[in-house]
Amino acid sequence: MQFTRAEEYGILGIMHLAEQAPERIVPLSEVAETQEIPEKFLAKIFQNLTRSELVKSHRGVKGGFTLGRKPEKITVRHIVEAIQGEYHLIKCLHDKDCCSKYEFCPVRAVLEVAEKRLLQVFGDYTLVDLIQWKKKHITT
Repeated sequence: MQFTRAEEYGILGIMHLAEQAPERIVPLSEVAETQEIPEKFLAKIFQNLTRSELVKSHRGVKGGFTLGRKPEKITVRHIVEAIQGEYHLIKCLHDKDCCSKYEFCPVRAVLEVAEKRLLQVFGDYTLVDLIQWKKKHITT
């Protein structure tokens, strides 16, 4: 299992929005440039974030994006699942019929515990937490 670029870029992109004044509409090009993310890829990611209502899209000449919720109400889990769907470490954790060993598989049992803990951590951290960490550790 590996965290995807889409998930990483989604978090970085939405963090950029959270660091702006709430009423400021931020152009996608600005987010892409400041976060060093390919703009076309970021556009696809932001489509998913908009569908999940984590981000609001504003059309027109002065269009762009704003947060759809307060940053303290957006968790890492919200962002990750908006981008890729419900998060699972292995297929059998959400599809019992995918494997004949489901009932007695020790690998599934361990991964089930790991998934629960990972999702708890993802749910425990909000955009505010990430921004505070960034301010504490990165000097510009």
